[in-house]
This record gives sequence, C-alpha cells and structure tokens, in this order.
Amino acid sequence: MAADANSRVLSSFLDYLKIEKGLAPLSIGAYTTDICQFSEFLEGRERLLLNARRSDVRDFLQQLFSHQVDGRSVGRKLSALRHLYRYLLLDKKTEHDPTLDIESPRQWKVLPKALARDEVEATLAAPLRRSVGLAAGNKVAAALALRDRAMLEVLYAGALRVSEAINAKLEDLKLNAGYMLVRGKGDKERAVPLGKSAQDALAEYLGKARHELAVGKRKGADTSSAKNSPLLFIARGGRKLTRQRIWQMVRAASAGSGRSASPHMLRHSCATHMVENGADLRAVQTILGHADISTTQVYTHLALDRLRTVYQKHHPRAKAR
Repeated sequence: MAADANSRVLSSFLDYLKIEKGLAPLSIGAYTTDICQFSEFLEGRERLLLNARRSDVRDFLQQLFSHQVDGRSVGRKLSALRHLYRYLLLDKKTEHDPTLDIESPRQWKVLPKALARDEVEATLAAPLRRSVGLAAGNKVAAALALRDRAMLEVLYAGALRVSEAINAKLEDLKLNAGYMLVRGKGDKERAVPLGKSAQDALAEYLGKARHELAVGKRKGADTSSAKNSPLLFIARGGRKLTRQRIWQMVRAASAGSGRSASPHMLRHSCATHMVENGADLRAVQTILGHADISTTQVYTHLALDRLRTVYQKHHPRAKAR
C-alpha cells in the first residue's frame, strides 16, 4: 500500500536526520509533520514519495496557500521536501528530485517579526518594574525577577533560541570574557558575545538570585541536587525551566510595550538591529548559528535600506538639484 511505502521512506529519512545529522527532537518533529502532510497529499493521488512529480509539489504548495497557510510555513515545508529528496538521491532510492527549480514562495522571504528598539527596552525593563512592587522580604519573587531580566537580556544579546537558553550550563558562561558557549541545532557549538547590559544582569542574577531559587522551598524538592544543578537558568527548587514558561515570561514582559512578543522575536530583533547598525551578514550568521548564509539573507533588505540611506546622505549627486 502507498501509505506503508511512504512510511518506510519517512522512517529511513528520520533515522538519517537523527543519527547522521544529529538533529534535535524538535527539528525531527517538524520534518515529520511536514513530510507526512505531503505524503497524505500524494496518497490522495495514488502516488508515492519515491515517484512524486514536480507538479505534485507545486499543487501541494498551492493547496497550502489556498488554505491560508502563511508563506513562511509553506517555505519551511518546501525546505523539508528538498532535504528529503536530496537524501533519497544520495542514497540512490530515487533518480529525480521533484523539488528541483521550484522557487521558494515570495512570502517566505518576508522578514520575521521584530520589536522596535523602544519596545525591546520596555520588555527588558519589565522584570525590574515588577520587582519594585514586591513586598519586602519576598526573596523568591525578587529572585525570579532578576532571573527573568537576565534571561531576557541574554535572549536579545545573543539571539538565543528557547532551547539554547533552557539548556545553557553554568560552565558555558564566560562572564569575565564577555561571551557564552551555546549549543544549537545538531549540537553545534558557537561562541556568542554578551554586551555590558547582559553581563551586568547575569552577574546580579548569579550573585543574588540563583542560590535563592536553588534552595527555594518546594514540596518534594530535593534541595541537595537542586543546589548542584549544572544549568545556568533554573526554576524554583532548582528545576529545569520549560519552553512554555519562557514563552509566558516573554509574553508578560512585552505586554507593557503594547506587543505580544515571543522569544523568537527577541532573536529576530537582535539580528534586525545589528544589520540596521551596519553589521556584516557573515557576523550575524555566526551569532545566529545559521549553517547556511542563505538563511541569514532574509535580513539583506535591511542592509540595502541602510546603504540607500547612507548613499542619499553622503553622495554629492544623490539629491535632486
């Protein structure tokens, strides 16, 4: 049956992503969702993944658009299919690539949403504003505010992904040197610089808050193991933070700016503001941890906008006479 054949192809591809490429579970889950959706589309046409045609891929993308799927999501699904068929070609399981010469959707190239600079400032300051209203002696709540401020500063300063912030270890932080080691997708390690604001927030969190959170009283908490947690950012009782908690924290902090931000928006804001200030795309690529410069080139139009502004300001023939 078509479903069984497609399932076997998908299974071997996922093994390749996990074992040979070393992708994280979340990335593998995204590939699974996208390829399963295309597989189901093909089964409706009584076609297999191994003999899909270019017209099948085009029609699949068009169907997604007709169902109001946003361009970035469509682009991600096309990227997943490209990786699948590249693998099948290398493994000699097929002789053609139906994604060849299919342009990425224009909407996919739209710059990811970023916060304005004043919105970032308001978001980063929110935990401190919250701590001012705390009752005297509420040490755990004050410690949480300092932790949240440090996390927000690091997410913006180093353009970290949520998983990278959650899994960051104390030993990865080189505070005196002004950077931290980050393990990104595929367990690839990169060094991320930290600005003065992030360094100060981290120093205050480590000096005044982390110990308080580690020994924070919680029913059933093992305080001895909590004190020895290797993680940089911890929840009350020394527990590991969840992705949902970070999303909630960022959303709450950004509410005062009038935006409902996500952790990924802070990552995009970092890249956007760097490019606006004239940063080289290669440097931004390194900080973001993108394996391919083409992923970072979504920010290129910002560099062009700045170049146009500089040209208009400084070239003697740029302005109308």
